[in-house]
Amino acid sequence: MGLDFDQTYRRLRIVERLFDILPDSAEVLGQWRALVLQHRVHGVQVHDARLVALMNVHGVTHLLTLNPRDFGRFPHLTVVTPDQI
Repeated sequence: MGLDFDQTYRRLRIVERLFDILPDSAEVLGQWRALVLQHRVHGVQVHDARLVALMNVHGVTHLLTLNPRDFGRFPHLTVVTPDQI
């Protein structure tokens, strides 16, 4: 988004204060593997599937993103863009 390091770091600190950080686990790995196979995910989209796996394990149902099409294969998610808020 064109931010320099200091700006990025300040925003990261704000995010850390405002949101819970979800832990990774072996369960997330299993969920990720299942999503990759089920939806035939490949390339850089495996990172999106990993995020969805983490969300599934922790019961997160809504995702705020600038790229809603990247998550269209996961119909159980409610995907929201910043302009919808």
